[in-house]
Amino acid sequence: MNKCRVFSGALACAMGAFACGQVLAQTAYPAKNITIVVPFSPGGSSDLITRMMAKELTGQLDRQVIADNRTGGGGVIGWNTVARSPADGYTVLATDLSFSIAAGLVPNLPFDPRRDFQHVTTVTTVPHVLVVTPSLPVKNVREFLALAKSRPGELNYGSGGNGTNTHLGSELLKSLTGIRMVHVPYKGAGAVLQDLMGGQVQVLISAVPTVVPYVNAKRLRALMVTDEKRTRVLPEVPSANEAGLPRMTMQFWVGFAVPAGTPQPAIERLNQAIVAVFNAPESRKRFTDLGLDPVGNSPAQATALVADEMERWAAVIKAAGIKAE
Repeated sequence: MNKCRVFSGALACAMGAFACGQVLAQTAYPAKNITIVVPFSPGGSSDLITRMMAKELTGQLDRQVIADNRTGGGGVIGWNTVARSPADGYTVLATDLSFSIAAGLVPNLPFDPRRDFQHVTTVTTVPHVLVVTPSLPVKNVREFLALAKSRPGELNYGSGGNGTNTHLGSELLKSLTGIRMVHVPYKGAGAVLQDLMGGQVQVLISAVPTVVPYVNAKRLRALMVTDEKRTRVLPEVPSANEAGLPRMTMQFWVGFAVPAGTPQPAIERLNQAIVAVFNAPESRKRFTDLGLDPVGNSPAQATALVADEMERWAAVIKAAGIKAE
């Protein structure tokens, strides 16, 4: 009996130690600072949203969370940086609409966009806005389309690079309306905004947070929000439905992903921290004040969204005959 008691006691201690070890293993993350890689230059919506979230997550995780711009190759350099990083939860990728577009656009990517990442959550969604330089003599979508059709191939539309959301948004508009415009790609959204305000390019379709300050300052003119309803940060701008282009609805989204093979406890902890940000009223308000719709969904839901977006934009790319440069 004494031996049994000793054995039972030892077994109980061992099981207790194992359980404690499991708990410690799960609660140890994060044990150091976290880097969120932004594949595009500062000034764009992905950069803005990621920097806002990095600040909020620093408080939630009690570790410094840093946004790091790794630009080049239309996002490929940043995406590949994370795909090749250690799968430990300390290097996170800011994915966005351009990530799903690239899957159907860029041949021979140095990574597999479907298998080399595990999606943590969709952070936010937000509609795009069709904006023009104020010198363009149009006040609404009807006047814009009439002008574009009267001057085929004369209007230039800017984008943050070939294959980005700002590129595909304008291509979608062209396919739906039959207008002809010339694509002028830039290295990031910040650069195209300067030339748009200067009149070197006349048209841009970009996510709400990128253009709202310039619209409010009257440096750009907004003609349409690419959603079924108006956005409260630009209440005077008609929706795609109101503008007579219901098929022009498109959402810009930003999500977070980690390299495939990242431990599940790290993914769950990141997801929990992001959900906690959006559950805090003051934090949530900081996002909604910019016209962002906080999401904070599950990893499975985020994965499904990315898969659906990859399928949709691959069809647009094929129909438009767009080739990677």
